[in-house]
Formats: sequence, C-alpha cells, structure tokens
Amino acid sequence: MSRSSKSHDGPANPSRRGLLKAGIAGAGLVAGAGLARAAGGDPANLPPNVADWSRYLGPGVDAAPYGMPSEHEAQVVRRSVEWLTASRESSINFTPLHELDGIITPNGLCFERHHGGVAEMNPTDYRLMINGLVDKPLIFTLDDLKRFPRVNRLYFLECAANSGMEWRGAQLNGCQFTHGMVHCVMYTGVPLKYLLEEAGLKTNAKWIMPEGGDAAGMNRSVPIEKALDDCLVAFKMNGEALRPEQGYPARLVVPGWEGNMWVKWLRRIEVGDMPWHAREETSKYTDLLEGGKARRFTWVMDAKSVITSPSPQAPILHAKGATVLTGLAWSGNGRITRVDVTLDGGENWHEARIDGPSLPKALHRFYFEFDWDGSELLLQSRAHDETGYVQPTKDALRAVRGTNSIYHNNGIQTWYVKADGGVENVEIS
Repeated sequence: MSRSSKSHDGPANPSRRGLLKAGIAGAGLVAGAGLARAAGGDPANLPPNVADWSRYLGPGVDAAPYGMPSEHEAQVVRRSVEWLTASRESSINFTPLHELDGIITPNGLCFERHHGGVAEMNPTDYRLMINGLVDKPLIFTLDDLKRFPRVNRLYFLECAANSGMEWRGAQLNGCQFTHGMVHCVMYTGVPLKYLLEEAGLKTNAKWIMPEGGDAAGMNRSVPIEKALDDCLVAFKMNGEALRPEQGYPARLVVPGWEGNMWVKWLRRIEVGDMPWHAREETSKYTDLLEGGKARRFTWVMDAKSVITSPSPQAPILHAKGATVLTGLAWSGNGRITRVDVTLDGGENWHEARIDGPSLPKALHRFYFEFDWDGSELLLQSRAHDETGYVQPTKDALRAVRGTNSIYHNNGIQTWYVKADGGVENVEIS
C-alpha cells in the first residue's frame, strides 16, 4: 500500500466565503497580474482598456459551416507515443484528459486504437450480417438498423491496456499518456437483442462473434447473456454520426467491458455455442500472472480514477491560495459512489465532490477545493463503486497479479506537485 492505508476524513472543503476570504476576489484585481503573466495576457487587451476583439465586426455565421474550437485551443488534441508500436495502422493515440472538464468527451478528442488502420466506408455499401445458430440469417442495411426502436446511452470506453506502461513503475509523464485510452460519449443505436430476436436464437446459442470490416477483420467473442443485456449497435455518438476512426457507420457497444470487444465497422455477428477464440486454443481475454498462470475472461473494467488537474500536463500556474483539484472516476460494474483524494500520499484522505450526472458505466467528474500554501504535495484519488469495490494501490495489485501483464491496471496514480507548481509522475511506498 502507498505510504499509509489509513482512511479518515480530513477538514471539510472550504466554503465559497472562505475562498473569497482567501483571496479569489482580490486575485482579479491584484494577484490577477500574476495570472495574466502565466497565461501570456496582452496588457493592451486588459481592463480598463478596450480589447481588440471589441473594436471590429467578426466573421459571419457561414465562416465555419462545421464549428471548430478557438485557435487558442490548438493544443487540445489527441497525441500518440510513436515508439509504442511498430506501425501507425496498428497503434494508439490518447485523449487529452487534462484539457477537459465534465464527463462528455468531444468526438474529435476520443482516443483511437486501430489494428489495421481506419476503414473508410460508404454508408450505402454498408451491410450487417447475422448468421450461425439462428433461425433466420439476416442482412441489414444502415437504413434497416435505423428502423428499429433506438436508445441513447452514455458510456465510457476504456482500452484494457490503459495505464499498461505503468505496471513496473512510473513511465509516462502526463495523464493523457498514463490514462488517456478512455472516453465517454452518448451513443445512439439499436439494442443488440432486438436484432438477435429478429433473427431468432437457437436453444444452444451461447456466444456471439462480432467481426469488423477493417483490414484486420477484427473479431472477438461475447457471451450471449451480455449481448442480450445492454449491448448496442450504435450509429451516432454525441448526436452526430460516428467518426470514421470510431467505426463509421456502425459499431458494437459493450458497456463496462474492455474496449477491444467494442468492434468497429461492424459487418457480421456469428452466433455459436462456444467462444471462437477457445476453438483456436487461445484466449484474447487473459492477463498473465506470476508463475505462469493467467486470469481468464477478464472483460470488466474495474473501478478506476485519475486526477487530471493538477497533473504533469496541467501544472499549478497561479500563486498560493485557492486551488481546484479535479479528475475522473469510472467503473464497469456500475456507478461511482464516492471518490477520496489525498494531498499527502495517503496520510489523510478527504471525500471529493462528485458533480454532474452519475450514470452506470459512465465517467464521473469529481472536484476538491483547497488552499495551496506552496508546499510539495503527493496527490492521489481513490474510487468506490456501487458494488463496494475500492480502487487498490499499485502495490496491492502487483502483490496479487505481478508485472507480467500490461492489461487491467486500475491502481491508484500518484502525482508529485513541486513547490514551483510543476507536477511529475511518481510512485511512493
């Protein structure tokens, strides 16, 4: 366990009046000069001067038919680590978690993971086949899918290898790289059970094998109970069509389970009586343990959290005083019920404030407001879900599972805040 396994409530979060008293109100008038310097403000545009943008008419409504972020947000992009994979067509980029707030990930910032590059598909050529142990094999067009009753569901998607580089110690300096293989969007689509019911399942149907239309022919095995529970065939995310890199025109959604099962460019679902990968005498869902044994069928993404700010890519830029800590928590087993944070590496834990929707198998946003006195900090967060599961330390995970696998690392992350506000990825014991 990291430094201490104690769990007790610390001082209550400061009130708004207390924050004002601590100097937020004065920051805009006095300490604000320091904030402007940190942000690179132009004194000519600061009060009492009339700013440049207030002097002239701006572009009209047709200047950007598809809205784009401000040019001053150009740094908010997905990033990759080139040495992680040998091929860009079978690689990963990462969601900039440190730049975001709330729980919804903008479509253009959702991380990518490909096995054969992006399949560029004309929706008029799209077909979804259902065959195997069904009474009536079927082929659906995209328009056919849209004629079924549809639902809207908010879910996180996390790659099983998220945080995988951190198993053997602190490696990547930024939560975009340590935790950025996760996003959360509103999916619109058809419950998979409607399509399977239309085809008619035979009594010995136990598994499905969804297959993608990409060059890799990506396929996975999903138990029929999950397929009939909450899986979707989705064709929209956050209200608009799927992006090509997210599986346009249709993908499988497998809520709470590891991302490689969410097959993109979904072209076929074969129904069978056993896992396809078991027939190949291998399993795509194993985590190698110490001593040669392996955990099998590790589908569910356990409760996890990370502080997104302060973090290595989001250092503290302001002077001492009122500071907002924020982060994300999620669980494949349901809702997050509580998030604890510590400023001193686990000596004292404080309950964070969860704000915004609290939905099962979705991201949760948490905040903790405190007065920073300029001292060094060891920041951690710890998630609890509705099953009673508590996010473990990395040492606790390693004690049980070793360091042979890169998958399913949901251990507590530590950020070291230096006296100058800079932040580093560290581990403590």
